[in-house]
Amino acid sequence: MILIGQYDSPFVRRVAIAMRLYGMPFEHRPWSVFGDAEKIAPYNPLMRVPTLVLNTGEALLESHAILDALDQLAPPALAMMPAGGAERREAMKVCALATGLADKAVSLVYETVIHNRATPAWVERCLSQIAGCLNELERSRTARTTPWWFGQAIGHADVTVACVIRFLGDAHPGLFDISEGWPMLAAHAARCESLPAFQELQQAFKVTPPGA
Repeated sequence: MILIGQYDSPFVRRVAIAMRLYGMPFEHRPWSVFGDAEKIAPYNPLMRVPTLVLNTGEALLESHAILDALDQLAPPALAMMPAGGAERREAMKVCALATGLADKAVSLVYETVIHNRATPAWVERCLSQIAGCLNELERSRTARTTPWWFGQAIGHADVTVACVIRFLGDAHPGLFDISEGWPMLAAHAARCESLPAFQELQQAFKVTPPGA
């Protein structure tokens, strides 16, 4: 399999770490959505990452859909998402909150770096949405006493939140003090980042505007 995208993207990184934890080998092509758009286009006309090319040649798009497909390929004993019921719904909610937070953090990057502007109303809305997601995720993790978010083994919710917390800090240093305001999330992210898969699959954040 071929995973397209750079590891400074929390969406790409969550897929790569899940594949490593599942023991699924893959070839990594660290293509940028700006600098390498023409390379991505034959696999994904949206020219977005992550894109995962299966051994059959089929290309999977969007991290949620990619992880759903990987879950079906993985041994049931290693499942990183609850099979059903309230636990599955809550795990999907945690992932959705985290990736939604990441979307807003990316929007702030585009607003201030790519567009070279800062529309106050839009920036304030993004900041409010990010803080709201952090608050809800903190409440969710605080309510659970298991070693990982949904049990004894690490799952997609754990990986996704950690990747997003890392991205938020790297892309917007000093904007949110996670350790001070959301200590459970800070501890959770630190625990994840200490694991070999997280240590191996990481990349310093850098954004290069189109044409730069």
